[in-house]
Amino acid sequence: MRELRHREAKWLSQGHKVFGLIKGTKVAVLVDSSEICCGPRKQEFQTDLLCLIDEQLRHKKQLYFLSFGTELSALWTDPVEVNLPALCEARQWVRALQPCGGCNLLKALRKAFTKRVLNSIVIIVGSCPDQSSEILSDYIQQVTLGRDLVIHTVTYECSSYVPPVILRNFSEAVGGRYHCYSSALEVSLSCQQGFSHSLAAQTLSWCFCGFVTLRCKIPIFTEVANFPHSSCLPKPPKHDNPLKIETPNFLTKTSADWLKTNGLKAKQLNLYQVLAPSAFSPVEEFVPILQKTVSSTVHEVKAMMQFEWHDGTVKNIHVDPPILYEYQKQLGRAVKMYERRIEWLSIASRRIWGTVCEKRVVILVDISVTNSMYIIHIQHSLRLLLEEQMSNKDFFNITAFGSEIESWSPELAPINQENLQSAWRWVLSLECGGSRNIMGAVRKTVEVDLKEKDKHTSQGIYLFTGGVPDQEMSIVNAYVAEVCGGCDLRLHICLFHTGDSDLDGIIPARYASMDDTVSAFREIARAANGRFHWFGDIGIYESDDISVIVAEMEEAINFSQKCAALVGSLKSRARSHLESKTSLKEDGKMLKERSSPQKFFPPKPTALTLARMV
Repeated sequence: MRELRHREAKWLSQGHKVFGLIKGTKVAVLVDSSEICCGPRKQEFQTDLLCLIDEQLRHKKQLYFLSFGTELSALWTDPVEVNLPALCEARQWVRALQPCGGCNLLKALRKAFTKRVLNSIVIIVGSCPDQSSEILSDYIQQVTLGRDLVIHTVTYECSSYVPPVILRNFSEAVGGRYHCYSSALEVSLSCQQGFSHSLAAQTLSWCFCGFVTLRCKIPIFTEVANFPHSSCLPKPPKHDNPLKIETPNFLTKTSADWLKTNGLKAKQLNLYQVLAPSAFSPVEEFVPILQKTVSSTVHEVKAMMQFEWHDGTVKNIHVDPPILYEYQKQLGRAVKMYERRIEWLSIASRRIWGTVCEKRVVILVDISVTNSMYIIHIQHSLRLLLEEQMSNKDFFNITAFGSEIESWSPELAPINQENLQSAWRWVLSLECGGSRNIMGAVRKTVEVDLKEKDKHTSQGIYLFTGGVPDQEMSIVNAYVAEVCGGCDLRLHICLFHTGDSDLDGIIPARYASMDDTVSAFREIARAANGRFHWFGDIGIYESDDISVIVAEMEEAINFSQKCAALVGSLKSRARSHLESKTSLKEDGKMLKERSSPQKFFPPKPTALTLARMV
């Protein structure tokens, strides 16, 4: 072990001493180009950056370079594949770095986080950022929640102790990697070669590396290996603090129920409702005297148009443009309202859970061993739910399941401040382990928490999971369909996407592709009269609550397009009618001019004619 530490210390003190070990394959490098960092020591800084490119970055798959001072300057618009021309451009970009005002790190982070392909961001800072560590860490925790991204922060040649302290606190808060480099410390270390290997390793670890790693795959120390796994994971600020419970001032509804009062049909904005008073069906009748069937004829060409009805028939519509213009304005206002609804559904706890609408609620949480690296995310998701959506319910319980099943309360408990805080303290104690016994968790909920489900209304089970259960999906599907039938009980699915399985890590008890998993849980939600909600690091992939709103928006847009087509056809017909009328008038004038007799003037008299006239 001592020899291993000695080799690692020697390796760190060579090519990786300035910036540490850069992890990830698709790397963004954010370089501080402030007056302090790129001022007097610019040449040494550029030399070290060129060494970083030659020693480490040339082995990556994709690179993205961005310098930040008061303003930003990117080498490329998007990450590029690593090849010889790209490396030459990167070296030239480093040589051309110029000092540029302050150190607006937040602006650089916002730019970098828009590049979704990146899996590692290296922040190289030589001065104090313009923003505080709290602002920076809060922002990063929000944008990286559920996203597998390594944040590697380097403080370079800081003359003051303030930047290293700020950046180290920032790295610890976001669960990133921290590296501090100073040439003065390097000189002092080189004078200590006579010390023992353990002391050298300890000094190097203090001076160079302050890593707070997201994943601890190799337990070096026995004491660390015995710690709970969640202790190695980064936590959001004030993660362990008591809940800040909010009380909603309105009754939450599913989008389907919300549309019953705010949909196009409820607002009398269905196109066929608007056109019905001025719609007339064509009439065909047999005329005995003519001995044939005669169809009705539209004579008022200016305002009557034929229009296909919702049942496939064709009706004659009296088109009134002012009414249709006003109708389109109302459709526009309705679409904006639907957009606000979708935005509301996409933020806070609703992004993770959807809307929790029932009065008697049981939360089933997947804490199988495959979710070990996401236990903090799971706890944070539960915190948001307890704070934002549970205070106006009547009864609740939380059940965590792996191979074993454990509940916060033996049965449903009433909603109050004390119980919500108690449930949160219990959630903080959860540790992942075992497989996914979803069937057992659902059965326990139905037989214990909701044993009197037939006597109550507004009951919901919310299953928060990341993969397929231990049991066959057909068995689970049949069971939930049976227990949810004949009573007011619904099972809703909250599926979170954690990316592809790491084959070098833990293999789940049962595996299915993401497409098969989504399809299976979607069927379970349908069988249990529930809603399906699927989200991940990018955002919401699929949500029944959002889908019905999008469908209503598409219908409104379709109605507006049909209105525009009706008015356009009417204008076109009126224009052609006017043109034909104008052409008839012009033709009449030409015929009139042609029919009028021509006047003949007498010939010019000659000399002989004039002599005779005398």
